[in-house]
Amino acid sequence: MDASLDPVHVIGAGLAGSEAAWQIATLGVPVILHEMRPARMTPAHQTGGMAELVCSNSFRSDDADYNAVGLLHAEMRQCNALIMREADRVAVPAGGALAVDREAFSKGVTAALTAHPLVRVAPEEISALPPADWSSVIIATGPLTGAGLADAIRTLTGEESLAFFDAIAPIVHRESINFDVAWMQSRYDKEGPAGTGSDYINCPLDRETYESFVAELLAAEKTDFKDWEKDTPYFEGCMPVEVMAARGLETLRFGPMKPVGLTDPRTGQRAHAVLQLRQDNALGTLYNMVGFQTKMKYADQVRVFRMIPGLEQAEFARLGGLHRNTFMNSPRLLNDILQLKSQPRLRFAGQITGCEGYVESAAIGLMAGRFAAWERLGIPVVPPPRTSAMGALLGHITSGAQDQTFQPMNVNFGLFPPIDDAPKGRERKKALSLRARADLEIWIAAQECRHGKSPDDQRNLVCGE
Repeated sequence: MDASLDPVHVIGAGLAGSEAAWQIATLGVPVILHEMRPARMTPAHQTGGMAELVCSNSFRSDDADYNAVGLLHAEMRQCNALIMREADRVAVPAGGALAVDREAFSKGVTAALTAHPLVRVAPEEISALPPADWSSVIIATGPLTGAGLADAIRTLTGEESLAFFDAIAPIVHRESINFDVAWMQSRYDKEGPAGTGSDYINCPLDRETYESFVAELLAAEKTDFKDWEKDTPYFEGCMPVEVMAARGLETLRFGPMKPVGLTDPRTGQRAHAVLQLRQDNALGTLYNMVGFQTKMKYADQVRVFRMIPGLEQAEFARLGGLHRNTFMNSPRLLNDILQLKSQPRLRFAGQITGCEGYVESAAIGLMAGRFAAWERLGIPVVPPPRTSAMGALLGHITSGAQDQTFQPMNVNFGLFPPIDDAPKGRERKKALSLRARADLEIWIAAQECRHGKSPDDQRNLVCGE
């Protein structure tokens, strides 16, 4: 490590922490990455690898023109994001989405970080506030922050952390799926970055089968809550399928089981409802049940999911589960460069800040890492423009959201400043995307120019002046 600079400490080697560490190191600043796994595991993780994906293997849409998360992908690629580099390297077919072989993805991130000369991995749990002599810290402990550290943060901030549950979808062995019933097709035959237009396995349900399935789903035995968990709300974007079903008989048909854009080749018609399964590994041997996060007990999962045509003999590589998620009231607690207002040596990144989604978490980690590195180098810390996807997401969690009602948020075009006289519908999204990428490029160039100056020059000079 460069002895002339004190290291930045990053706590947590999930998506956000891994990306933060990568950004810091590639800017020439030493970093110590603290990770408690595998010595101490969580209820959701299965390995000690960095950036392990515990819910889905999808980074969602890769459409940079018409989808906000696809735009976020593009912006992160502009910023040399390790998470996007490794995701692109191990992508698997997923229609218009970017999905990955989760094991290969984690191994790639782990290998890159452990090989970097400015990264030191410290296999340890940080169970209290970091020592006072750690002058720059990024806390990226994610939705499963340990109780000791969570209590310390709560005591420091004077805030009660909010919490919700994330449910995990089952994974099915492809060879156990009945293709006399199921067929391969992406919705509207859409091709994606690693797809062909026939990337999902589709299992059709007629009206009678669908209604029987919903009834059994609702009657199945569910995981019990402890007394202290009973009032914890779910996040809408990762809601258990049986909780959705309880909202009404047709809810699933307008959610994860919507049949639009799919044609059953046996009938030439659209089914009443469709379950989609998405490839989960590069070999194509495992498929996850899209949108079927669940808190049913294991025996009932097997029984109920085998009611779905095509899954009559399904064998499960992993059944669904449930884990608790915690996040901060970031609009009240953090400034616009992710520092804790009451103790600026501490930055926060990832899902603990109240962003939701793999890519969003990594993007917040990317920004936290750059901010911490620039600070170490004496470079003015300038957030990305609010017109970019990264800037819009950062702005929402640090100032744009109402702190009284703050809840986790995926990136979406509703977070972007509007364009006067912009076209409506899809073309409005494209206009926002074009502006975002152009404005982010200017921001990147300006910061790179500042990076080329000596610390003494930074006090009075801005590139282009």
